[in-house]
Amino acid sequence: MKREQLVEKILDIKREKGWSWKYISEEIGGMSPILVVGALLGQMKLPKPLAESAASLFGLTEGEKRMLNEVPMRGSPMPPTDPLIYRLYELIMVNGPALKALIEEEFGDGIMSAIDFDLEFDRLPHPKGDRVRLVMSGKFLPYKYYGAEQGVPEYGFKEE
Repeated sequence: MKREQLVEKILDIKREKGWSWKYISEEIGGMSPILVVGALLGQMKLPKPLAESAASLFGLTEGEKRMLNEVPMRGSPMPPTDPLIYRLYELIMVNGPALKALIEEEFGDGIMSAIDFDLEFDRLPHPKGDRVRLVMSGKFLPYKYYGAEQGVPEYGFKEE
């Protein structure tokens, strides 16, 4: 079985049982619902205890349970074709240069980690239509200036 087939099996069971992602995430527990759902959709690895919970919940085989615990090939073709995912991509394409400039001004020469990272979302009521709120928090990772000589900073932290 390939991961894509396991994802389809999980989605079939979810539909058949009438389960919500919220219910599934609460039943499996252990980490952010975004990570649990991401793993069940083939984009993340579930740690062994959570893979065990997911396998029990979905009635998966031993091999399928082990697959949930494997590191997947992550990502999807670019640009994305799904309208919601494309809008998130567009949000970064349009706002990315300004965010980059502001982050570099505040922190220095580096990147925001998508590995050491927290992501939350919730629904905000609004008179003109409810809003999706995303909160991203990633560790700042400065570039290392390898080969830096005496008097040259070794890392790209903001210079005072």
